[in-house]
Amino acid sequence: MEALTSQGYGFEAAIADLVDNSIDAGAKDVVIHFLRDGDRLVSLLIIDDGRGMTEEELDIAMTVGGRRDYAANALGMFGTGLKSASLSSAAAVTVTSRTRTSRPAGRRWVMERAKTGFQCDIVDPAYAQQLIDRYAGNPIMWQGTVVRWDGVKDFPHNGGPEQTERYLSRTINALGMHLGLQLHRYLARGDFNITIAVEDIATGSVVMDFGVLPLDPFAYPVTGDPDYPRVFTAELPSGGSVQLTAHIWPPRSSLPEFRAIGSLQRTQGFYLYRNDRLVQAGGWNNFRQPEQNLVLARVAVELPSETGDTFRLTVKKDGVEISPEFLATLDNAVDAAGTKFAEYMTAADRRYRDARRRAGVERKPVIPPGGGFDPSLREAISEELPYLIGEEPIAIRWEPLDGDAFFDIDREGRAILLNHRYRAAILGGRRGGLDDVPVIKSLLYLMLHEVFQRERAGSREKDNLALWQSVLVAAARAEQGRPDDQDGE
Repeated sequence: MEALTSQGYGFEAAIADLVDNSIDAGAKDVVIHFLRDGDRLVSLLIIDDGRGMTEEELDIAMTVGGRRDYAANALGMFGTGLKSASLSSAAAVTVTSRTRTSRPAGRRWVMERAKTGFQCDIVDPAYAQQLIDRYAGNPIMWQGTVVRWDGVKDFPHNGGPEQTERYLSRTINALGMHLGLQLHRYLARGDFNITIAVEDIATGSVVMDFGVLPLDPFAYPVTGDPDYPRVFTAELPSGGSVQLTAHIWPPRSSLPEFRAIGSLQRTQGFYLYRNDRLVQAGGWNNFRQPEQNLVLARVAVELPSETGDTFRLTVKKDGVEISPEFLATLDNAVDAAGTKFAEYMTAADRRYRDARRRAGVERKPVIPPGGGFDPSLREAISEELPYLIGEEPIAIRWEPLDGDAFFDIDREGRAILLNHRYRAAILGGRRGGLDDVPVIKSLLYLMLHEVFQRERAGSREKDNLALWQSVLVAAARAEQGRPDDQDGE
């Protein structure tokens, strides 16, 4: 059981795995329901209006490695997702279900008992009926499945109402983005919906209710190159073929479909679909390394239902290992006009370079950011600014500073120092860390990075430093004066 629940599931990937099961069951509506009791989150439920399961089918579903036949277009594959995803994320998982012709049935895995005795509990039929009835008509009419997680590891365990609100806001946004991306083809059809809701069980009121929107990584209004998209065909070494639809995004797009799904260095490359479910978003799978000049290149790859040894999906369905033999065939992949896939890569590179030249963008190289900056922030800066080669990066960290100064500059140590006395006020009760307050750190980097490229400050630079110091100290003191502030030391 410990091995089963150590697959590295993230919170969003675990829930996506359960939504896959709902789709396989023919669900049209799925609700992801957070239950809170005042300030405390108590449970998470995934409810669907699919076909439901009989007691015998539920036994198979809750059996580790339970064997069942998957349809050719099914999203399930291994027979472990429900158990592995759930118990990676929660101390207990309860599943209740009913079909048109069967009574409600339920089973429960409690991780502690599973580890010691490998026992799956049979849920009292009255409780199974109660849980099904709780959601009757919302969306379940008289059939479907409810998966309940208790002891959710990701939930905050203390910190009061503000921490709970921050957690829900951050988590619902991340979950909506993840599901909107992975299942965008299903959500775009119009006959399938995912809702994320929060209910306060003390009052019975729904305090949040959001519909998940599709996030199509190819939803540009106008192509970046009039010759694309093009469909290339790669012949598999073992026989058969795979289609690759090559796209070139318009340069410097601000659309969320381009910017919001991750670092452009990571989201260029292959988007692999299995039965219309996105199982990998970006990356070149060793076909080539990510490059700044290829950030406009995205390729939709339609995997066969039977992937064999050519494409090996992870259990979590968030990545694919591609065989070297297939990657070698890409050089010879062609479209209907005989254009080779290699010409597409050249076109994407050329489109990016042409856009930069026409915009007259020739940004000066800078000293890169280093320790104390969030990795995603460092990636974003690297996408926008060329780096000076061989220069020691600029670090940023909190330290006790004399006086009220907001920051200090350590030229010899190549570091920006933040005054520790303001840290608690700026964090606002959140837990700090090495890479905390990324917004403030990014702004300070943009203001100060050029200081490290000069041996001494001139009169204009000194005036700017004094200006920034004064304004930031005033802002920090204002934060300290807020009613919810904790003692800064």
